[in-house]
Amino acid sequence: MKKITFLSFICALFMGQAVMAQQAQEITYVEDPSQGYLFNKFKDNWFVTGEGGVGFYMSPGDTGRDWYNRFSPAASIYVGKWFSPEIGVRFGVNWLQCKGLSTVAEGTGIEWEKPVISDDNQEYYRQKFSEIGPVFDVMFNLTNIVCGYKPNRWYNLSFYVGGGGYWSMSKKYDMNSTNGNFGFEKDGWEFNNDRIITFRGGIINSFNISKQVQLALDIRYSGVDNHKDEPGEGWNKTSHDVQAYLGVTYLFKKREWNAPIVPVCPEPENCDALRARLQAADARIADLEQQLKACLEKPEPEVKKAPLATIYYPKNVYKLTKKDVNVLTAVAEVMKDNPNNGYVITGWADNYTGNDEINTRLRHNRVNGVKKQLTKLGVPDEQVEAKVNHANLVDLGEKYQALGRAVTIEEK
Repeated sequence: MKKITFLSFICALFMGQAVMAQQAQEITYVEDPSQGYLFNKFKDNWFVTGEGGVGFYMSPGDTGRDWYNRFSPAASIYVGKWFSPEIGVRFGVNWLQCKGLSTVAEGTGIEWEKPVISDDNQEYYRQKFSEIGPVFDVMFNLTNIVCGYKPNRWYNLSFYVGGGGYWSMSKKYDMNSTNGNFGFEKDGWEFNNDRIITFRGGIINSFNISKQVQLALDIRYSGVDNHKDEPGEGWNKTSHDVQAYLGVTYLFKKREWNAPIVPVCPEPENCDALRARLQAADARIADLEQQLKACLEKPEPEVKKAPLATIYYPKNVYKLTKKDVNVLTAVAEVMKDNPNNGYVITGWADNYTGNDEINTRLRHNRVNGVKKQLTKLGVPDEQVEAKVNHANLVDLGEKYQALGRAVTIEEK
């Protein structure tokens, strides 16, 4: 009989574990985009971009140059990171070649040709120079902001704003002509000692051709300080440049964004047990509410008011310290602010040390010293009643005898 009972117990145990395992397998965990998206680690969602294109330079007086002769090449390289599906940054180097006109017939960047005569008989000389320097952009993925993040979306529209700085660089020309022309070009490029700032903004049309690679059309406006032909010369105005780039972006792992993982539980086949438990819980809540109401209707017990202040003394000491005087100064201000209130000061001494004669003298000396100090601080004598108490202030045993050497100040 005992063996049968033992075997039945073992079978029931294994069956119970099998049922629990089956129930555990029914619970699944899935990503729920409706709960938002998690920020990835700092090492994730980095990218590198290279792009090349063309720009159209607009500075004061450039309308005198043929429009088709004002297009110039441009290129950039960036390293960037997306901090979320909506916001990212990139930083890199941008190079622009600019073609315009100059009123100065000497210096760097001048293409020595016949001058252009404007309507007001002003001579302009064709000019070509390069701007190169570091730039920084803050990017916003408008598609994800408006339509929500989708990892398999093939097109994204982004907006960015940023700024940076450029150095101007141009070829050098010589005025001494040997062939009847205006001059000839020297070898090499040189910096013009122009350090200028730029502010910029644009839109990026990105096309995902794979999980790793994007093609993009970047349309940008840049505002720059106008190039100066010679130190102290030139316009002190902002010039404008509009560019269009074709770019290739490589996305480093990790490229996608995680949504919060939430459990998906199967619906119970029979909810009667849950309903019964809910009804029992409602009944329990109603009972607790009744108990709470009865408790709230009980009269509040009388609470003894705490002393306004307590001055403690070392053993066999009744004189006040500087710290005690500071405390009594604050107490005196409270008493003077409430002239209609009366106060009782009580002298105490512990009964565990000394004898009755010594302790009685200590009680009187302590309470009289406190009252004298309060009177000295401007508290009327009739507002304060001084007395002594021969019991222990703290009746917790000899271990706490130090707490019984005190003077208490209480409101009547």
